[in-house]
Amino acid sequence: MTETTQIYRVFIRSTPERIWEAITQPEFTARYFHGARIRATADGYVSHGPDGSIWGESAVAEFDPPRRLVHGWRSLYDPEMGQETESRVTWEIEQVGDDSCHLTLTHDQMREGANSQIYGGWPMILSGLKTWLETGEELTTPGSIRYS
Repeated sequence: MTETTQIYRVFIRSTPERIWEAITQPEFTARYFHGARIRATADGYVSHGPDGSIWGESAVAEFDPPRRLVHGWRSLYDPEMGQETESRVTWEIEQVGDDSCHLTLTHDQMREGANSQIYGGWPMILSGLKTWLETGEELTTPGSIRYS
């Protein structure tokens, strides 16, 4: 099977610790991740939709706070996407300067031709994360809608 990789990079004016909390704690992810309440620990990754349903559940391969998180990825909120094989998401946080970080998100191990909804939302999610961390405001563009 041929695989594809998507890489996204963003600079965020924040600390590695705040970014780590924002990507691993449900009270924060709900603010920028389409309402998903995501908890990532060394024991696993689980995403719940606003109604409490399971949107994703995977093993965590690496848990190195506040630098690196690697976990499986399955989009279970949609039956068609739920049929895709599990892929992998890697978050890498690197401090640059006194007040900023470089966040790299790599989504790989996807089959070539996978449903683009599996990886196509990352630019909006990362923009929402950056906006929220830097301003305290939620991004309210059409792509940042909360699913129910």
